[in-house]
Amino acid sequence: MIKLYDYWRSSACYRLRIAFNLKGVAYESVEVSLHPDKLEQLSDAYRAINPQMRVPSVVIDGQVHSQSMALIDWLEETYPEPAFLPEDPHARLRARAFADTVACDIHPLNNSSILKYLREEFTATPEAVGAWYTTWVVRGFDALEVHARASTSRFLFGDTPGIAEICLIPQIYNARRFEIDLSSYPKLLEVEALCAQIEAFVEAAPEAVKPA
Repeated sequence: MIKLYDYWRSSACYRLRIAFNLKGVAYESVEVSLHPDKLEQLSDAYRAINPQMRVPSVVIDGQVHSQSMALIDWLEETYPEPAFLPEDPHARLRARAFADTVACDIHPLNNSSILKYLREEFTATPEAVGAWYTTWVVRGFDALEVHARASTSRFLFGDTPGIAEICLIPQIYNARRFEIDLSSYPKLLEVEALCAQIEAFVEAAPEAVKPA
């Protein structure tokens, strides 16, 4: 059994839960609480599992691996169906670029550890932190909406969800947490609504896996 060191609100964990579900790959979830009152990711026990002290970490065949995008690539290589990437080379490139806009441009700048650093080292106010968060989401979503509107398929890059949706849906969830106005992104919201009808996304949602 694959073991996922997981946190219900982590974007990276959320996207990996979606990916496992879409592929139909079973896994055991082990909570690592990132809540400020616990910070289990900073414990010596978890540091021994993942020296970067981040989630997710995944144990596969007794070996520990990290980084959600690398793990999604592993899933695609190991379990080819259903495919996360379209067959056309240009569409594959666009799908990867769309996903990386979220995973490499938006998410890292708004990671909880970055926001914590802004508060503690630069004494950023809640308003300043919110403005920082909103800036990077809006810049990213402005571009993603353009790409999404160019799509002629049911989902972003085909008739089934793939790597683009896997990354987009958790980022939309986080944008709502920070009360960002998403009315300028009707195509992204249309894709979100489609994904909300798919069991793999519903079962991966933070509220669905939140510890009691």
